[in-house]
Amino acid sequence: MAEPPGREETPNGIPNGTPNGTNRMINKIVQSMADAMTGIKDGSVVLLAGFGSVGQPNALIDGLIEQGAKDLTVAANNAGSGHIGLARLMELGRVRKIICSFPRSSDPVVFETLYRAGQIELEIVPQGTIAERMRAAGAGVPQFFTATGVGTKMAIGKEHREIDGRTYILEDALKGDVGLVEAWEADRWGNLTYKLAGRNFNPVVAMASELTIVQTQHIRELGDLNPDHIVTPIIFVDRVLHVPYGDPGTF
Repeated sequence: MAEPPGREETPNGIPNGTPNGTNRMINKIVQSMADAMTGIKDGSVVLLAGFGSVGQPNALIDGLIEQGAKDLTVAANNAGSGHIGLARLMELGRVRKIICSFPRSSDPVVFETLYRAGQIELEIVPQGTIAERMRAAGAGVPQFFTATGVGTKMAIGKEHREIDGRTYILEDALKGDVGLVEAWEADRWGNLTYKLAGRNFNPVVAMASELTIVQTQHIRELGDLNPDHIVTPIIFVDRVLHVPYGDPGTF
């Protein structure tokens, strides 16, 4: 397979077009967490994959904590647990708003404390809707109608429309400035596979983000990944960091 033309490898592993259109090696693998996190700005919208701890890019969350960006809006399935990962990011006062489906998951002490004190904003979105909002952003669909949420508080203030005798509400696509993803395998081009339930929100987070950063259990040589197993292709990935730590976590 020929490599795409007009790209070059920059010092931090991010491919850019060359001025003269020459073809050089694409390599999205970065060598350090600092390289992976570079350029994330205060006020960013961060899409975070994972279902509970499964498929959650915990190393990248720790890297974001170390990087220092603040005033963040984070979209995730849940609002973290205990005092690690996303919960720690919130505990440090770095998250202004969280968009999620399950804010009261196991041990949500940090979120509940912040929310009761009025120190964090919450937007609850049904699980299927938040996934579709991300997928829509990646597909270039700015808005869509869904029946989910009709007749509940989540429909307040949203456009309602009757289609074929059923009422729907209008939802906006959810686009991220940054997406943090956990993969099972990756190659240097940025093609990704996932393992079992670790797939969950990872593909749509990758699609919906301007800057997609991936931690992967395994790095494979070009051609070693079965094309039928690649769920997220090169076009949705910007940076890949090798973080081997064993099988995916459990709840």
